[in-house]
Amino acid sequence: AFIIFASAVIVIALVLILVVAPARGQTNILVYIAICSLIGAFSVSSLKGLGITIKELVEKKPVFKNPLAYILIVTLVLSISIQINYLNKALDVFNTCIVTPIYYVMFTTTVVTCTVILFKEWNSMDLADIIGNISGFFILVIGIFLLHAFKNVEFSWNQLPSSIKKENQTLSIDYGSDDQHNLLGHMESPAMHCDDGNVFFNKADEQL
Repeated sequence: AFIIFASAVIVIALVLILVVAPARGQTNILVYIAICSLIGAFSVSSLKGLGITIKELVEKKPVFKNPLAYILIVTLVLSISIQINYLNKALDVFNTCIVTPIYYVMFTTTVVTCTVILFKEWNSMDLADIIGNISGFFILVIGIFLLHAFKNVEFSWNQLPSSIKKENQTLSIDYGSDDQHNLLGHMESPAMHCDDGNVFFNKADEQL
């Protein structure tokens, strides 16, 4: 499954780099970001593989005798170089507030897909945990878009609709008047509480 995924990613990335990017890269924001996101799947997975290699090296295992370690290093260097190159091109042409959320969503999606296929991390997870991870991802996506969409927007009390302000003011006045009436009523009629207490005790005596 990972070989199929990696082959598809490489073919799509090469088509974008060699064919689409020279023609549409300056006008379509998705071209450069798609290249960075697709190649980012290899950078994260190779970095995680190097982490496992370093862990085995600490445990004094002959990891550098295996050519996979060198393949991971070369893959990491190439993928990061391509990412930095095309990300800088996207930032030079398009606005940062637009590039950042789109790149975050596409990059995270490809990385999660790659790690799920390669490391099979979700095979040992319950359905509730998988749903929780997916829900958390969508919440982060929505939050990133909202932060960047309303980054330069300033809200004030005067910009709110007049009906909302009137309702809030009416509610505050009503609550305040009710509290004042209740407080004044309790302060002006202390004898009422005493009478209620006497009635209660008189009823209790009659029952005894």
